[in-house]
Amino acid sequence: MWQGWSVTAEHQRLSDSADSRAAWRRWGPYVSARQWGTVREDYSADGDAWAYLPFEHSHLRAYRWGEDGLAGLCDVDGYLNLGLALWNGRDDRLKERIFGLTNPQGNHGEDAKEYWWALDGTPTHSYASWLYRYPQAAYPYEELVRVNGRRGHGEEEYELADTGILDQDRFFDVTVTHAKASPGDVCVEITATNHGPDPAPLHLLPQVWFRNTWSWGLDDRRPQLWLDEGDAGAGPVRVLARHHELGSLQVVAEDSPVRPRVLFCDNETNLATLYGEGAVPEDYTAYPVDAVDRAVVHGQADACDPRQRGTKMAFWWHVEQVAPGESVTVRLRLTELQGRPDPETPLSEVVARRKQEAVEFYADVLPEGTSEEDALIARRAFAGLQWGKQLYLYDVPRWLAGDPAQPAPPRSRLDGRNKHWQHLNLAEVISMPDEWEYPWFATWDLAFHCVPLAHVDPWFAKWQLLLMCREWAMHPNGQLAAYEWNFSDVNPPVHPWAAWQVYAIDGNQDRDFLQRIVIKMLLNFPWWVNRKDPEGSNIFEGGFLGMDNVGLFDRSEPLPDGQRLEQSDATAWMGMFCLRMLRMAIELAREDPAWDEVATKFLVHFLAIAQAMEDVGSGHVSLWDAEDEFFHDVLVDENGHTFPLPVRSMVGLLPLTGVAMVPNWVAYELPDLTDFFDGWTSRRPELADALLHTNRRGHSLRTLSMVDRGQWRATVRRLLDEGEFLSPHGIRSLSAAHRDGITVSVHGRDMSLKYVPGESDSGMFGGNSNWRGPVWFPVNALLVDALRNYGRAAGAGETVEMPTGSGRQLTVTEVADEIEDRLVGMFRPGPDGRRPATPRHHPSGELWDAHPTFSEYFHGDTGAGLGASHQTGWTALVAHFICSPDGIPNR
Repeated sequence: MWQGWSVTAEHQRLSDSADSRAAWRRWGPYVSARQWGTVREDYSADGDAWAYLPFEHSHLRAYRWGEDGLAGLCDVDGYLNLGLALWNGRDDRLKERIFGLTNPQGNHGEDAKEYWWALDGTPTHSYASWLYRYPQAAYPYEELVRVNGRRGHGEEEYELADTGILDQDRFFDVTVTHAKASPGDVCVEITATNHGPDPAPLHLLPQVWFRNTWSWGLDDRRPQLWLDEGDAGAGPVRVLARHHELGSLQVVAEDSPVRPRVLFCDNETNLATLYGEGAVPEDYTAYPVDAVDRAVVHGQADACDPRQRGTKMAFWWHVEQVAPGESVTVRLRLTELQGRPDPETPLSEVVARRKQEAVEFYADVLPEGTSEEDALIARRAFAGLQWGKQLYLYDVPRWLAGDPAQPAPPRSRLDGRNKHWQHLNLAEVISMPDEWEYPWFATWDLAFHCVPLAHVDPWFAKWQLLLMCREWAMHPNGQLAAYEWNFSDVNPPVHPWAAWQVYAIDGNQDRDFLQRIVIKMLLNFPWWVNRKDPEGSNIFEGGFLGMDNVGLFDRSEPLPDGQRLEQSDATAWMGMFCLRMLRMAIELAREDPAWDEVATKFLVHFLAIAQAMEDVGSGHVSLWDAEDEFFHDVLVDENGHTFPLPVRSMVGLLPLTGVAMVPNWVAYELPDLTDFFDGWTSRRPELADALLHTNRRGHSLRTLSMVDRGQWRATVRRLLDEGEFLSPHGIRSLSAAHRDGITVSVHGRDMSLKYVPGESDSGMFGGNSNWRGPVWFPVNALLVDALRNYGRAAGAGETVEMPTGSGRQLTVTEVADEIEDRLVGMFRPGPDGRRPATPRHHPSGELWDAHPTFSEYFHGDTGAGLGASHQTGWTALVAHFICSPDGIPNR
């Protein structure tokens, strides 16, 4: 797996961990940052997940399908969880989880209102570190909801720093570190530092709890936590645990700075508070899930179980005053006990050793000569990917039907969300787009995550791509699941592109993986052809295709009877799909000639799509506007009249991604494909130059491209125009030529759109997405890859002007390099020490500027981070750029 690399301790652990249940993967930061407000926990009649289990209920309810917490740690099945709780002596509740606004509450949709950073993390979770910034004054929950509720789509969000609560650095930086002495021996170190000017009180309450699996009428076995009876009141505090699957465990807390108190309760819903005393069964626990909160924050001495046993507990350290600049550290150790003696290596030694091994591992991952700053950016991006792995439990038929011991869900649920996905049953650790805003997988997001993941954990990257194709995830009709709010939504088919990237990053050697992906994509491809090309024209539809509000209207909504939208981006996605399948089939055919015919099949499909894009012949729609020299979506009415939508957006740039290089060896190793090439070019000589580009006449190296040379140069001219798509920080999703707006009239209806470099000024898609100007990493990665492919083959030696109008000529490969450098440059400190990608609401200063932040997308003019504030999923592609400055080898 690590051919050509030095074998560090972490590489050795990875080589022993090519399985989702491998020993070193058994414990990890798999606890969600938010379980409340998710579809899985929604048992309402109307599908309003935000309202059914709101934040205000999160500390009172036992979750059904998962858990959440600060810096959470759990086993791979999520049975036993460990997370941090804090209290500053002023908040009205324990700080147990990240707070944020729901989609209806935020003027730009859901939005976390906290500050935290993933500092480090290795793929086996042998070492991980996470930082949370905890205010010393009472957290302004009500103020954040109230003020944001008054703001419209055209106004900025009201953030935690805007309240003044963090002024003069009046906060604790709380760093949580996990380090494994062995697969079943996890050390946890928690350090809180007072950065404020005055002494401040602090309560540290790391909590241990079992996920509630016993209240649903499916399995009444109840695990147990209890204080070790042998504890004599001095030295470390030892809590024992027993679980029918995990066996026996212990959690030991050191007696520093003082011996902690222990509080026990049960991970069960507080029925009395939520529904009244009459709702509490006779044999129900007297110590429900919020007992620790009531004991600590509200001083209820009898809130917790005096027997010191239950299914949830907290170690309670109370430091009356932490001096300015002072740090307080507490330590825990979670150990599986099956046949193991007590750990011998001191906890502090384990943490130091694993930290150094993380340094050695990333020194080997990063290319020689990587600057110290770029190394920091990449490591932080990789850390976010590791902390973004979350246990995802969702059995759709069980969720629809409800549980035997609970009230039956409303019958309306059976005709509601995800009713067509009753085969889906997932219980896996999955790479999530974001810790808080998106604590659920999205298949096309995940495909992008896998590309940077392949640099540090190729097995996990490949397993994630394959998982989305397994029979318990992929629909029997061949569709890949979109995301839990609606698995039937249509996301772009980027799986083949990502699979080829991962295969190449891993050294072009795992043909078993490649074969498994190609087989599953052979099932997915007909779904697209049958569902999204109803006219058989090879021009595709698809709906919003992940780019939400990029168009003049909501492309996910049905059009009036008889109308259809022929989409430039849908057609481009399918052309790219064909080319990646062709390339993978070519690779497989080198060892198994049967794949030669599969390669030919996808060449045929690609040529048909490319010809349709060229508008050769008659009877279908042209997506190329010769006058505007750009690709557009086209609306077709019931009479066949066409209405091009003259918007210059990412929709029209994506045809550039339909490009692939055919290796020289194909000519003599794959006769079926070669014969087809020769026969097709002899039958269609007028198309050969348009679709089969060569750098020099007679050269055997060919480049397949969806766009001809004239279209390519015209599109690239707009791509590299700073007045259009080229920003100082990458490629915009909408041309800045639309700064003053554009209005289009179709059938008497006026539709408008305007370049908006920042947050959306529209309520479309809840106002929580904006493709109308900002820079998005995933599509930038696709364009950069396409430019490299073109520049290495048909475009080799050619130059283009960058920026357009500057007179500065660069090769196509140099253009790709510069776009990458602009993207990475967003995260590098500027002259004032502030990184352009830092969100506006982050204060400046040493304590803030030290931390790169990976946002969902970035301001089209300034590069400031926007949207979800911890999107170290696809935005972690910045680490891919740093690790592959010249693109991936052996294309």
